[in-house]
Amino acid sequence: MKRIFIALVALIGSTAMCAQMGRRFPSERKVINDPKTGVELVFLTSKSGTGDSKIYQTHNQWTSDGQWVIFRSDRVQGEAMAVNEETGDIVQVTEGGFTGMLCVARKSMNLYHMRTALGKDGKRTGMEVVEVNLERLLADSMAGKLKKKKAYERVCGTIPANMCSEGDMALDGSETFVYFRLDKDYARHMPIAEPIAPDFGPRHMGAGPGGIGKMDLQTGKAEPVVAVHFKVGHIQGNPWHPGEVIFCWETGGKAPQRTWMVNADGTNLRPIYRETEHDWVTHEAVISADELVIALVGHRPIAADEKKSIDGLESFAMSNDWGPAGTKEYPTGIAVVNMRTRQFTMEGQVDGDNFWHVAGSQDGHWVAGDDFARELWLIDRHTKERILLTAGHKTTARDHVHPTFKPDGTEIEIQSAMLSDDGRSMNICIVRLPQHLIDRYK
Repeated sequence: MKRIFIALVALIGSTAMCAQMGRRFPSERKVINDPKTGVELVFLTSKSGTGDSKIYQTHNQWTSDGQWVIFRSDRVQGEAMAVNEETGDIVQVTEGGFTGMLCVARKSMNLYHMRTALGKDGKRTGMEVVEVNLERLLADSMAGKLKKKKAYERVCGTIPANMCSEGDMALDGSETFVYFRLDKDYARHMPIAEPIAPDFGPRHMGAGPGGIGKMDLQTGKAEPVVAVHFKVGHIQGNPWHPGEVIFCWETGGKAPQRTWMVNADGTNLRPIYRETEHDWVTHEAVISADELVIALVGHRPIAADEKKSIDGLESFAMSNDWGPAGTKEYPTGIAVVNMRTRQFTMEGQVDGDNFWHVAGSQDGHWVAGDDFARELWLIDRHTKERILLTAGHKTTARDHVHPTFKPDGTEIEIQSAMLSDDGRSMNICIVRLPQHLIDRYK
């Protein structure tokens, strides 16, 4: 019996050690040239069945020193990883799990994430916001002198259970507080200017109310910012303008008005791109101090049974509830909207296909997008030249390439199953812009 007990203790200790933040994994780094374009692809992970996926394309992916990419993985169930771009070293950077969005700071070597807070009775008491000191953790991991997780993480505070129950989170440009989604019942008791919206479209999503809250990372104080009449989807802070939060109306498809922004004090709630019923807007991302990149999708056939209404406007008998949106009868492609002036610029569309997830370089020279064929395209914003960077990036049916520019504009991170044995397990891949493109606007 004593031997069994000792063995059990050893097993528990071994399991805890395996799940320790700072644990290292061998490099899987592989460098290849795209078979179709010749562009250099650096696969920072390359195994199958590891559950790798990048952070959503709206958020920063690189640590502030530019050396590490943070990503999600099942190497250790429910934990996040960092991979070094040059060495390929992989390091576990959370312990105890995380939920929702990973927020990588740009001004410090910190990572922020949420984690469910539990009481002594095991019931959820709220959502913890956790800060991880990556500089200290990565240095100790390299030196082989790991400490317990309290040496590397700090619980900034706990958002009350009635205020927030899901982990979508964004870091403000000041990096002194984070934004999060308010629960519907909490938002219902706040002032809302518009009548509460019902579900929109055949997926029966989008009904309000919704809202946004914020937490001070030093004091832990959580408070509401604004309540709105619709379901809030992805949120993101403006890294160049502290106190601005950008978010969307989430319907699972076309929204009546997709893109929104508001100040951190709840003032100046306004739409960004004021879309029409013909626009199917999706996957917006802040790319510079004043600009938002969006995709206007044209993935649906133009209705054959067009009719003219009495006032001369076109109306369509559509087979579902999305209305006449998402066809190429009207302009589609990658577009950039100035959040100050609301000026709209169409950057381009891929022939015979559609851009889906979009990104842009903060220097104002490039936008990029993946299409439905899982190809990655680059568009010169000055000349409108379209350049195929890489193709053949298989992903799962429900996932995509999801491009994000490195802050210096020289690389784009994607997720890809190109090297996977099973043809579906995604890996983390860096697409390096050819040097002649990097030099074009030096």
